[in-house]
Formats: sequence, structure tokens, C-alpha cells
Amino acid sequence: MNSVLTIIIVVQVLSALAIIGLVLLQHGKGADMGAAFGSGASGSLFGATGSSNFLSKSTGLAALIFFCATLALVFLGNHRTAESGGVMANLPAAATAPAAAIPATSTPEVPTGAAASSASSAAAAAVSSSASAHGSEQSNQIPK
Repeated sequence: MNSVLTIIIVVQVLSALAIIGLVLLQHGKGADMGAAFGSGASGSLFGATGSSNFLSKSTGLAALIFFCATLALVFLGNHRTAESGGVMANLPAAATAPAAAIPATSTPEVPTGAAASSASSAAAAAVSSSASAHGSEQSNQIPK
């Protein structure tokens, strides 16, 4: 399956390069007037009008090949079957050991009632004194 995708991508890139080259070789609309007055197009490989028809048809064929390769890539990309259970299926099987017991950490006690209000006012006083000690620096604390 992978080699088919590679071949289709190579065909698509080659047809895209062919389209670019063929479009650059073609004459613009204004070049037809110069060919009518004998600007040397009649002495070309394809004749006076043969080059435009050949290059136009070649560009159309290259565009058809490009579109078919693009549709084939879309079709093969969307209809890919899942060969495995995903990324995790490719991992080696590790020995599953029971998780080590994590010791419980003690949480600091939060003061309640009158002790909480005095602790918060002491913290606010410490913040305001540190802010005034730094002078022009602003405190990062959000006022309540």
C-alpha cells in the first residue's frame, strides 16, 4: 500500500512540473498578433499554429493526469484501514507494578474566625509595608 502511494505522489509531482513547463512555453494572447506579421513563428518546430494546439493539448493532458493522481491520493487516504490499535499498540508491554503509596502531606491549617481576620490584616500590612519600602515599584497584589 505504501509503494502505491509513493508511485502516485511521484506521478503527481511529475505532472505538476509538466504543467508548469508547458504553461511557461506557451505564448500569451498578444503573441498571436506578432505571428500574423511574420515574427518567426512560422519557422518553428510545429509551424505557425501547430505549437499552440500541441502545447494546449499537452497541458490539458498533464492537468488530467494531475487531477486523477490527486483524486487517487484522496481516495486511498480516506479509505485506509486501521492496521493497529493506534500509537499505543506499538509500545512494548511494560511490567505493571502497583503504584507506590504516596505519603499524605499535611496541609497548613487555615485560621477561622477572629484569628483569620487578624492574620489577613497582618498579611495586608506586610504587603503594604514591603510595597512602600520599595519606593516607586508597584505591588503585584490585587486590592480587595
